[in-house]
Amino acid sequence: MAVPLSSALRALVALLVVLSLSTACFAAPKPEKLWVYVGTYTGKNSKGIYRFEMDLADGKLSNRELVAETTNPTFLDVSPNQRFLCAVSEVAEFKDKKTGAVSSYALDAKTGALTFINQQPTGGGGPCHVIFDKEGKHVLAANYAGGSTCVLPIGDDGKLGEATAFVQHKGSSVNKERQEGPHAHYTGLDAANRFAFVCDLGLDKVLIFKYDAKKGTLTENDPPSVSVKGGAGPRHVVCLRQQRTRHDGDRCILRCREGLYEGAANLVHIAKGRQG
Repeated sequence: MAVPLSSALRALVALLVVLSLSTACFAAPKPEKLWVYVGTYTGKNSKGIYRFEMDLADGKLSNRELVAETTNPTFLDVSPNQRFLCAVSEVAEFKDKKTGAVSSYALDAKTGALTFINQQPTGGGGPCHVIFDKEGKHVLAANYAGGSTCVLPIGDDGKLGEATAFVQHKGSSVNKERQEGPHAHYTGLDAANRFAFVCDLGLDKVLIFKYDAKKGTLTENDPPSVSVKGGAGPRHVVCLRQQRTRHDGDRCILRCREGLYEGAANLVHIAKGRQG
Protein backbone atom coordinates (compact mmCIF):
# COMPACT_ATOMS: atom_id res chain seq x y z
CA MET A 1 0.00 0.00 0.00
CA ALA A 2 1.26 3.46 -0.84
CA VAL A 3 2.22 5.83 1.96
CA PRO A 4 -0.80 8.10 2.61
CA LEU A 5 -0.49 11.70 1.54
CA SER A 6 -1.08 14.50 4.01
CA SER A 7 -4.77 15.17 4.56
CA ALA A 8 -4.52 18.60 2.93
CA LEU A 9 -2.91 17.30 -0.25
CA ARG A 10 -5.08 14.19 -0.34
CA ALA A 11 -8.13 16.43 -0.50
CA LEU A 12 -6.66 18.18 -3.51
CA VAL A 13 -5.52 15.21 -5.53
CA ALA A 14 -7.35 14.92 -8.84
CA LEU A 15 -5.43 12.23 -10.72
CA LEU A 16 -2.27 10.16 -10.61
CA VAL A 17 -0.40 9.74 -13.86
CA VAL A 18 2.37 7.14 -13.73
CA LEU A 19 5.48 6.93 -15.89
CA SER A 20 8.62 4.83 -15.83
CA LEU A 21 11.77 6.51 -14.53
CA SER A 22 13.65 5.02 -17.45
CA THR A 23 13.00 5.55 -21.15
CA ALA A 24 10.19 3.29 -22.34
CA CYS A 25 11.56 0.29 -24.20
CA PHE A 26 10.09 -3.18 -24.66
CA ALA A 27 13.49 -4.80 -24.13
CA ALA A 28 14.33 -2.79 -21.01
CA PRO A 29 14.31 -4.50 -17.60
CA LYS A 30 11.34 -3.92 -15.36
CA PRO A 31 11.83 -0.56 -13.58
CA GLU A 32 12.14 -0.44 -9.81
CA LYS A 33 10.50 2.97 -9.53
CA LEU A 34 7.92 5.06 -11.35
CA TRP A 35 7.26 8.75 -11.64
CA VAL A 36 3.86 9.70 -10.24
CA TYR A 37 2.34 13.04 -11.26
CA VAL A 38 -0.44 14.52 -9.15
CA GLY A 39 -2.86 17.20 -10.32
CA THR A 40 -4.49 19.46 -7.73
CA TYR A 41 -6.88 22.28 -7.02
CA THR A 42 -4.53 25.12 -6.19
CA GLY A 43 -4.69 27.32 -3.11
CA LYS A 44 -2.92 27.75 0.20
CA ASN A 45 -1.62 24.17 0.29
CA SER A 46 -1.04 23.53 -3.40
CA LYS A 47 0.68 25.36 -6.25
CA GLY A 48 0.15 23.09 -9.24
CA ILE A 49 1.46 19.72 -10.47
CA TYR A 50 3.54 17.59 -8.11
CA ARG A 51 5.84 14.67 -8.85
CA PHE A 52 6.58 11.73 -6.57
CA GLU A 53 8.68 8.59 -6.87
CA MET A 54 6.86 5.31 -6.32
CA ASP A 55 8.85 2.32 -5.12
CA LEU A 56 7.31 -0.69 -6.87
CA ALA A 57 8.55 -3.05 -4.17
CA ASP A 58 6.40 -1.54 -1.42
CA GLY A 59 4.22 1.04 -3.21
CA LYS A 60 5.56 3.93 -1.13
CA LEU A 61 5.60 7.48 -2.47
CA SER A 62 8.56 9.74 -1.70
CA ASN A 63 10.46 12.84 -2.82
CA ARG A 64 7.48 15.10 -3.45
CA GLU A 65 8.42 18.00 -5.71
CA LEU A 66 6.48 20.81 -7.37
CA VAL A 67 7.27 20.43 -11.07
CA ALA A 68 4.82 22.92 -12.62
CA GLU A 69 3.26 25.95 -10.97
CA THR A 70 -0.12 26.42 -12.63
CA THR A 71 -3.75 27.07 -11.67
CA ASN A 72 -6.12 24.17 -10.95
CA PRO A 73 -4.48 21.38 -12.97
CA THR A 74 -7.22 19.01 -11.83
CA PHE A 75 -6.74 16.34 -14.50
CA LEU A 76 -3.61 15.18 -16.32
CA ASP A 77 -2.81 12.85 -19.19
CA VAL A 78 0.43 11.67 -20.78
CA SER A 79 0.92 11.20 -24.52
CA PRO A 80 1.20 7.65 -25.91
CA ASN A 81 4.93 8.21 -26.60
CA GLN A 82 5.40 9.57 -23.04
CA ARG A 83 7.08 12.73 -24.34
CA PHE A 84 4.35 15.17 -23.30
CA LEU A 85 1.93 15.79 -20.46
CA CYS A 86 -1.26 17.81 -20.79
CA ALA A 87 -3.19 19.33 -17.89
CA VAL A 88 -6.50 21.14 -17.72
CA SER A 89 -6.71 24.53 -16.08
CA GLU A 90 -10.11 24.29 -14.40
CA VAL A 91 -10.95 27.98 -14.32
CA ALA A 92 -13.90 30.11 -15.39
CA GLU A 93 -11.84 32.73 -17.25
CA PHE A 94 -8.68 32.55 -19.34
CA LYS A 95 -7.13 35.62 -20.97
CA ASP A 96 -10.24 37.69 -20.17
CA LYS A 97 -12.60 35.23 -21.84
CA LYS A 98 -15.14 32.86 -20.28
CA THR A 99 -13.20 29.70 -20.92
CA GLY A 100 -10.79 27.33 -19.27
CA ALA A 101 -7.60 26.04 -20.87
CA VAL A 102 -5.33 23.06 -21.49
CA SER A 103 -1.57 23.32 -20.93
CA SER A 104 1.10 21.24 -22.63
CA TYR A 105 4.45 20.27 -21.08
CA ALA A 106 7.51 18.46 -22.38
CA LEU A 107 8.26 15.51 -20.12
CA ASP A 108 11.85 14.44 -19.46
CA ALA A 109 11.69 10.67 -18.84
CA LYS A 110 15.13 10.63 -17.20
CA THR A 111 14.66 13.44 -14.67
CA GLY A 112 10.87 13.62 -14.49
CA ALA A 113 11.00 17.37 -15.15
CA LEU A 114 8.16 19.19 -16.91
CA THR A 115 8.86 22.11 -19.26
CA PHE A 116 5.94 24.35 -20.20
CA ILE A 117 5.23 24.56 -23.94
CA ASN A 118 1.95 26.46 -24.38
CA GLN A 119 -1.74 26.77 -23.53
CA GLN A 120 -4.93 26.86 -25.55
CA PRO A 121 -8.49 27.77 -24.51
CA THR A 122 -11.09 25.00 -24.39
CA GLY A 123 -14.03 27.21 -25.36
CA GLY A 124 -15.94 26.59 -22.13
CA GLY A 125 -15.47 27.16 -18.43
CA GLY A 126 -14.18 24.66 -15.91
CA PRO A 127 -12.53 21.92 -18.02
CA CYS A 128 -12.28 18.89 -15.72
CA HIS A 129 -11.01 16.13 -18.00
CA VAL A 130 -8.49 15.79 -20.83
CA ILE A 131 -7.14 12.82 -22.80
CA PHE A 132 -4.79 12.22 -25.70
CA ASP A 133 -6.26 10.28 -28.58
CA LYS A 134 -4.74 6.90 -29.43
CA GLU A 135 -2.29 8.39 -31.94
CA GLY A 136 -1.22 11.28 -29.73
CA LYS A 137 -2.16 13.81 -32.41
CA HIS A 138 -5.06 15.48 -30.60
CA VAL A 139 -6.38 15.98 -27.09
CA LEU A 140 -10.07 16.00 -26.13
CA ALA A 141 -11.35 18.05 -23.20
CA ALA A 142 -14.63 18.14 -21.27
CA ASN A 143 -15.80 21.52 -19.94
CA TYR A 144 -17.83 20.93 -16.78
CA ALA A 145 -19.07 24.46 -16.13
CA GLY A 146 -19.46 25.26 -19.81
CA GLY A 147 -21.19 21.98 -20.65
CA SER A 148 -19.18 21.43 -23.81
CA THR A 149 -16.51 19.34 -25.51
CA CYS A 150 -13.53 20.36 -27.62
CA VAL A 151 -10.65 18.84 -29.57
CA LEU A 152 -7.20 20.47 -29.76
CA PRO A 153 -4.43 19.37 -32.14
CA ILE A 154 -0.96 18.79 -30.74
CA GLY A 155 2.14 18.88 -32.93
CA ASP A 156 5.23 16.67 -32.93
CA ASP A 157 6.87 19.38 -30.80
CA GLY A 158 4.08 19.17 -28.20
CA LYS A 159 2.59 22.54 -29.09
CA LEU A 160 -1.19 22.76 -28.85
CA GLY A 161 -3.10 24.39 -31.71
CA GLU A 162 -6.49 26.07 -31.86
CA ALA A 163 -9.54 23.85 -31.48
CA THR A 164 -10.48 21.71 -34.48
CA ALA A 165 -13.85 20.82 -32.94
CA PHE A 166 -16.20 22.32 -30.36
CA VAL A 167 -19.62 21.01 -29.35
CA GLN A 168 -21.95 22.87 -27.00
CA HIS A 169 -24.26 20.51 -25.13
CA LYS A 170 -27.90 21.48 -24.53
CA GLY A 171 -30.58 20.46 -22.06
CA SER A 172 -31.05 19.62 -18.35
CA SER A 173 -32.34 16.84 -16.11
CA VAL A 174 -34.29 16.14 -12.92
CA ASN A 175 -31.97 17.49 -10.20
CA LYS A 176 -32.46 21.24 -10.43
CA GLU A 177 -29.48 21.96 -8.16
CA ARG A 178 -26.92 19.85 -10.02
CA GLN A 179 -28.57 19.36 -13.41
CA GLU A 180 -29.92 22.80 -14.32
CA GLY A 181 -27.89 22.60 -17.51
CA PRO A 182 -25.20 20.50 -19.23
CA HIS A 183 -22.06 19.54 -17.28
CA ALA A 184 -19.56 17.52 -19.34
CA HIS A 185 -17.57 15.34 -16.96
CA TYR A 186 -15.50 13.00 -19.13
CA THR A 187 -14.46 12.47 -22.74
CA GLY A 188 -13.18 9.08 -23.84
CA LEU A 189 -12.45 7.11 -26.99
CA ASP A 190 -13.01 3.51 -27.98
CA ALA A 191 -9.96 1.32 -28.56
CA ALA A 192 -10.15 1.82 -32.34
CA ASN A 193 -10.07 5.64 -32.06
CA ARG A 194 -13.34 5.92 -33.98
CA PHE A 195 -15.95 6.95 -31.40
CA ALA A 196 -15.88 9.60 -28.67
CA PHE A 197 -18.06 9.13 -25.59
CA VAL A 198 -18.83 12.21 -23.50
CA CYS A 199 -20.45 11.77 -20.08
CA ASP A 200 -22.69 14.71 -19.29
CA LEU A 201 -23.72 14.70 -15.63
CA GLY A 202 -26.22 17.49 -16.20
CA LEU A 203 -28.11 15.74 -19.00
CA ASP A 204 -28.08 12.16 -17.66
CA LYS A 205 -26.68 11.13 -21.02
CA VAL A 206 -23.55 9.82 -22.65
CA LEU A 207 -23.20 11.67 -25.94
CA ILE A 208 -21.75 9.65 -28.81
CA PHE A 209 -19.70 11.19 -31.63
CA LYS A 210 -17.90 9.81 -34.64
CA TYR A 211 -14.28 10.88 -34.21
CA ASP A 212 -12.04 11.66 -37.20
CA ALA A 213 -8.52 11.14 -35.87
CA LYS A 214 -6.88 12.76 -38.90
CA LYS A 215 -8.92 15.96 -38.82
CA GLY A 216 -9.68 16.06 -35.10
CA THR A 217 -13.40 16.51 -35.68
CA LEU A 218 -16.55 15.29 -33.93
CA THR A 219 -19.74 14.37 -35.80
CA GLU A 220 -22.99 13.44 -34.09
CA ASN A 221 -23.50 9.70 -34.18
CA ASP A 222 -26.71 7.80 -34.91
CA PRO A 223 -27.82 7.13 -32.22
CA PRO A 224 -26.49 10.39 -30.75
CA SER A 225 -26.58 9.38 -27.07
CA VAL A 226 -27.40 6.84 -24.37
CA SER A 227 -29.71 7.95 -21.55
CA VAL A 228 -29.43 6.79 -17.96
CA LYS A 229 -31.80 6.88 -15.00
CA GLY A 230 -32.83 10.44 -14.10
CA GLY A 231 -30.49 11.93 -11.53
CA ALA A 232 -27.85 9.21 -11.95
CA GLY A 233 -25.33 11.70 -13.33
CA PRO A 234 -22.96 9.75 -15.64
CA ARG A 235 -19.35 10.59 -14.86
CA HIS A 236 -17.05 8.06 -16.47
CA VAL A 237 -16.75 5.35 -19.11
CA VAL A 238 -14.22 2.52 -19.03
CA CYS A 239 -13.27 0.99 -22.37
CA LEU A 240 -11.74 -2.49 -22.35
CA ARG A 241 -10.14 -4.45 -25.16
CA GLN A 242 -11.27 -8.07 -25.33
CA GLN A 243 -9.60 -10.31 -27.86
CA ARG A 244 -12.21 -13.09 -27.78
CA THR A 245 -15.36 -11.14 -28.48
CA ARG A 246 -17.02 -10.11 -31.72
CA HIS A 247 -17.52 -6.58 -33.03
CA ASP A 248 -13.84 -5.54 -32.86
CA GLY A 249 -13.53 -6.76 -29.27
CA ASP A 250 -14.52 -3.44 -27.67
CA ARG A 251 -16.59 -3.29 -24.50
CA CYS A 252 -17.21 0.13 -22.98
CA ILE A 253 -18.86 0.18 -19.56
CA LEU A 254 -20.75 3.22 -18.38
CA ARG A 255 -20.35 4.37 -14.78
CA CYS A 256 -22.87 6.71 -13.12
CA ARG A 257 -22.83 8.67 -9.89
CA GLU A 258 -25.18 6.11 -8.29
CA GLY A 259 -23.45 3.02 -9.65
CA LEU A 260 -22.98 1.08 -12.86
CA TYR A 261 -25.44 1.62 -15.65
CA GLU A 262 -27.96 -1.22 -15.51
CA GLY A 263 -26.92 -3.95 -17.92
CA ALA A 264 -23.36 -2.61 -18.35
CA ALA A 265 -24.27 -0.93 -21.63
CA ASN A 266 -21.81 -1.68 -24.41
CA LEU A 267 -21.44 1.79 -25.89
CA VAL A 268 -19.39 0.65 -28.88
CA HIS A 269 -22.16 -1.71 -29.98
CA ILE A 270 -24.74 1.02 -29.49
CA ALA A 271 -22.62 3.50 -31.48
CA LYS A 272 -22.54 1.00 -34.35
CA GLY A 273 -26.32 0.61 -34.27
CA ARG A 274 -26.24 -2.78 -32.56
CA GLN A 275 -28.15 -3.80 -29.47
CA GLY A 276 -26.25 -2.73 -26.32
